[in-house]
This record gives sequence, C-alpha cells and structure tokens, in this order.
Amino acid sequence: MKCLVVTPEKTALNIEAASVVLPLYDGEFGVMAGHTPMIARIGAGELRVKPPQGNTVSYYVEGGFVEVLGDTVALLTMRALPAAELDVAHAEQQLADALKRPSNTPELAQLREERLISRRARLRAAKKAH
Repeated sequence: MKCLVVTPEKTALNIEAASVVLPLYDGEFGVMAGHTPMIARIGAGELRVKPPQGNTVSYYVEGGFVEVLGDTVALLTMRALPAAELDVAHAEQQLADALKRPSNTPELAQLREERLISRRARLRAAKKAH
C-alpha cells in the first residue's frame, strides 16, 4: 500500500508501506493492506511507517485528517516533521512555554490544553527518535 503525507507547504512523505501506525485524536491506530475504508481525525504524535523492506520511518504529525481508501493511506496534516530532526531541548522549551500560557478564561484554558497536548506529543517523539 502507499502512504502519502501532505502538509499545506509540501508532500512530506510518499512511500510504499507494509503497515502504518498513526496518532488519531483519541489514540493510536494501525493500518495494513486491505483495511476497511475510513476517514478519521489526526491528533498530535508519532506516525510510524514500516516499508515492505527496511527500517521504520517516523514522523511527528499534528492535526488534520487521514483517509484510508483502497491501497492508500493519505494524511492531510498541518505539520509533518521527520522525528530524527526533532530537537529534544527545543521540544522541552516549547513545553515549558506552553505551561506558562494564561488559562484564566475557558477559551484560554482550552487553547492552553491543546498546546500542551501537542507539545508533550512532540517531546515524546523527539525523545524516542534520539
């Protein structure tokens, strides 16, 4: 099957895959050839693509949607970064900055929580890659 990852700026990944594990909004989800068609909301976390031969490819993805149709897994996401390129120190600083965000109204509290979720996921992906 093919795994295609597209951001607003570019096609981040376009490879053959034996399996794909992606972070949905409510947990991880695995896809293999012959999977039932589906559309789901992507959360923040690590995308793992296992090619038919070779090592697993890992990306940090954040937000968007995935469509599984036929032999294609297509992710439309706001952000897709190779996990190996993530910097642990920078991810830790981003998490620290997110913790300092104000949360004194319901709207600000929700924005802060969303930012914390994505920053924690980015830090996990960075630590796992290094």
